[in-house]
Amino acid sequence: MLSLLFDSVIALLFFTAFYMNMPTPDSQPAVRIDKWLWAARFFKTRQLATEAVSAGHVQVNGHRCKPSKLIQLNDEILVRKDAAKFEITVTGLSEKRGSATLAQKLYVEHPESLQRRELEKLQRHALKLANPHPSRRPDKRQRRQLKAWQDQS
Repeated sequence: MLSLLFDSVIALLFFTAFYMNMPTPDSQPAVRIDKWLWAARFFKTRQLATEAVSAGHVQVNGHRCKPSKLIQLNDEILVRKDAAKFEITVTGLSEKRGSATLAQKLYVEHPESLQRRELEKLQRHALKLANPHPSRRPDKRQRRQLKAWQDQS
């Protein structure tokens, strides 16, 4: 009787683990991608991380995924955030958000990705220097001159 009860509890646990997308005791540890992105400080809130994954801005091992996707160590992740693309390898798992120094230990960014982001940063800076903005708004006299110049055109 006791062994039957024990067997049914074990079967229930494996059934729950399989259908709830949870790791079984003998499998590798895994964390949901939305929780991991939040813990690794790619997004400020879990909601933003979930929306980014749902919108297709995050790929795991080259495939689009859902927010409930379980990631494991050594998974390749591509994160598109604003104009930046982060190509990273998972080196640690965490469901809790910690300090920035702990978050940086959860992944390693590929050198090509880092170089590309630095180049894009320099290009944005050069574009900003090539297109200067006035230090302040035009005063009344300058606005009249601008309006007269626009009317001439």
